[in-house]
Amino acid sequence: MSANRDYSVTFEAACTPQEAFAAINNVRGWWSQAVEGDTDRLGAVFNYHYQDVHRATFRITEFVPGKKVAWHVVDNYFNFVKDKTEWTGTDIVFEIVPLGDATEVRFTHIGLVPDYECYDVCANAWGSYITGSLPNLLTTGQGQPNQIEEVVDEAREMSSRNYTTSFTVDQSPEEVFAAVNNVRGWWSEEVEGSTDEPGAVFTFQVQGIHCSTQKIIEWEPGKKVVWQVVDSQLDFIADKEEWTGTHIAFEIARREGRTELRFIHAGLVPALECYGECTNAWAHYINDSLFNLITTGRGKPERKEAAETVA
Repeated sequence: MSANRDYSVTFEAACTPQEAFAAINNVRGWWSQAVEGDTDRLGAVFNYHYQDVHRATFRITEFVPGKKVAWHVVDNYFNFVKDKTEWTGTDIVFEIVPLGDATEVRFTHIGLVPDYECYDVCANAWGSYITGSLPNLLTTGQGQPNQIEEVVDEAREMSSRNYTTSFTVDQSPEEVFAAVNNVRGWWSEEVEGSTDEPGAVFTFQVQGIHCSTQKIIEWEPGKKVVWQVVDSQLDFIADKEEWTGTHIAFEIARREGRTELRFIHAGLVPALECYGECTNAWAHYINDSLFNLITTGRGKPERKEAAETVA
């Protein structure tokens, strides 16, 4: 890791700087056979994509034969993190240095830092491509472009990670169950419909921001409640129906003399545009409002006179 925390990795190969330079610019040979566009001249623009996981566009901004290549990321899309454009504006640099009979290649992704949500997945992927596939292309003539399935699987796992949070209280499972079903006491005073019987349908609304209709599809007193979101209208994102078809579950269990409540919004995953706003809102409603309703008898729901919180 470089001093400024940009991702960086180095390898040596028994080749000339010119051979290393040629291999680096053969991007289809070590990164992806699906790369579109020229990758071997100054000013060229090319596109990379891998299934539904990652798409990016690069411009070659430095091209010094036998010495250096640099790409600028002009556009980027990830499906597995909240900020889908995390790479946009970063720079990817290959520096080539002769070392006697060998050549050192230093790879730096300027701007890819540990603060990024994608960092672990991207660092693992770059490590495999740069210290595995690219050196193999140099030394054997055969790289392994887009063969790193475990990295793709990790990205897919991230993209399907449901929002989950939990807390533990001294109250009984029955008391926690009752509080969960008192939806007006912790989510919104303006909820319409019954919220405390199996099969019931109710609506939550924050005017001009969010309206959703939930149906209670599982009901186990003292143990579990599950809602299905049968309709949703989120006015602050492009796909206003992102919640529709998702499930909201409350799982209650006795653990070491206390009661644990586990909340899962199945289908609310990082790939959704609403993920950041909605998880922040759920954190307030569940970990603050519902927790307080259970432990003090007073939650912090949306009030009739001022409904301003998203989700």
